[in-house]
Amino acid sequence: MDMLKSVIDVGTNSIKFYVARRRPDGSLEAVLDKNDIARLGEGLRETGKISPEPMERNARSVAAFVEEARSLGVPSPEIVGTMALRTASNASDFVAKVKELTGLTLRVIEGEEEARLSYLAVLSALPIGKGELVTFDTGGGSTEFVYGRGAEMLRKFSVPLGAVRITEEFFKDDPVREDSVDAAFAEIRKSLKEGGAGGSPAMLVGMGGTVTSLASVKHKMEVYDPDIVQGSVLTLEDIRGMIKMFSSMTLEERRGVVGLQPKRADVILAGTCIVSVLLEIFGASSFTVSDRGLRHGLTFELFSR
Repeated sequence: MDMLKSVIDVGTNSIKFYVARRRPDGSLEAVLDKNDIARLGEGLRETGKISPEPMERNARSVAAFVEEARSLGVPSPEIVGTMALRTASNASDFVAKVKELTGLTLRVIEGEEEARLSYLAVLSALPIGKGELVTFDTGGGSTEFVYGRGAEMLRKFSVPLGAVRITEEFFKDDPVREDSVDAAFAEIRKSLKEGGAGGSPAMLVGMGGTVTSLASVKHKMEVYDPDIVQGSVLTLEDIRGMIKMFSSMTLEERRGVVGLQPKRADVILAGTCIVSVLLEIFGASSFTVSDRGLRHGLTFELFSR
């Protein structure tokens, strides 16, 4: 029987569950790759805590994924947590709840480690040239950057700016008001510049749920196909068109957009605005989408141990 490895990645907005085997050439073959938009970070900004309902909902979701991993013959999937669990004052309660339900210990990883694993995932799946490469991963609670050249990572950092925060702060109206889109843009620009984003890389790669959703919308995918998304290119024109489209719709209308998971409909506009500002800051007219993320990088590493 093939040896399988599994990772459960608990993010601010969604939990990702990945099971893979290693091919003879060392690359990974996905056996399962799914997510649950369980919103651990809901209300976290106001209270600094994980609220009881998201805590319960997410712990149960993790337990269900652990159960599924075990049914496939992976007794102890690697469970990791990111931004929401780095910042919540009661993160240890969530870790304890997961332990109680599964017997496993969730490990909270730092932003830099998250960035490193994401970079590893990109390298394992895209033809990277010799020039400067910048990867960005914009999630619910933060945006991670890695600057590298080929396989070498030069610097990595995390900016506490994500789609959930921008949505909660600026997009309360439905449909959103034009002036609130402008205000969101100003805040995103300020956060990213203060955070140190900039430069003019030879290759820009975007990853994470926002950009893979945008690729899926561009390709009008009824069913998400990672192989089409992986390596596809989104232009500034694509992104501006989507901002126009999403901002003119009600939340209910956005839920009906082909290629968009309905549960992402409320945060997709904020995520798209972040991507648009990033292209502007990097002076880029397009970027390449990587469907591979933290879970792929970590699994790759688990097989190398």
